[in-house]
Amino acid sequence: MATAIEVRDLVVDRGHKEVLHRISLDVPAGSVTGLLGPSGSGKTTLMRAVVGVQIVRSGAVAVLGEPAGSRGLRHRIGYLTQAPSVYPDLTVTENARYFAAVCGADDASADAVVDQVGLTGQARQLVSTLSGGQLSRCSLACALVGSPELLVLDEPTVGQDPVLRDELWAMFRSMAEAGTTILVSSHVMDEANRCDRLVLLREGGIVADDTPRAVKDTAGTEDLDEAFLRIIREQREVA
Repeated sequence: MATAIEVRDLVVDRGHKEVLHRISLDVPAGSVTGLLGPSGSGKTTLMRAVVGVQIVRSGAVAVLGEPAGSRGLRHRIGYLTQAPSVYPDLTVTENARYFAAVCGADDASADAVVDQVGLTGQARQLVSTLSGGQLSRCSLACALVGSPELLVLDEPTVGQDPVLRDELWAMFRSMAEAGTTILVSSHVMDEANRCDRLVLLREGGIVADDTPRAVKDTAGTEDLDEAFLRIIREQREVA
């Protein structure tokens, strides 16, 4: 399987503090790879480096065969940040159509992603009047326009009810099966089982990088929360 993202010896400082410590990993094309770990573990910083908006001290990040941040990648990557990145004074549809125009897509494509994220009923509603979960899905719709080859999603299911979370994950799986590579962060371990591969981060370092099945087998438990804890304890003992 081809590699969509290659990270080699990545070191990132933020606020005069090293927050990523020589990170290296590969993300297979057409896969759903989960970045998991507690708040402050480095998930968002790593995603920013992949998208090409993070200043790095050293190391290299290649995305879809090009250096991260290259001009040629702009229309090939969809990026959902934790903070909403849409215009509150526009409707859901107007936001989606604006971002579609930026990506060179048509209005029909914009309308399709609004429906895809379950906002058909709110299509003509001002974004400023949406609930938190709806606002997140509006941002997701804008990230989906243009059918990007890579989706980088930072906590996309925060604020969603269980039914919508399940629908979003089904959508991610369908997109991956169609060839889209998805890098998705979460601090919710029950979502980890839905990924093809897991990268567990803690304090700026990778503590595990494998399939969910392999992570659980290595830790000797079917509970991923417990597996994460056991892996951390074992590393502490070795150190």
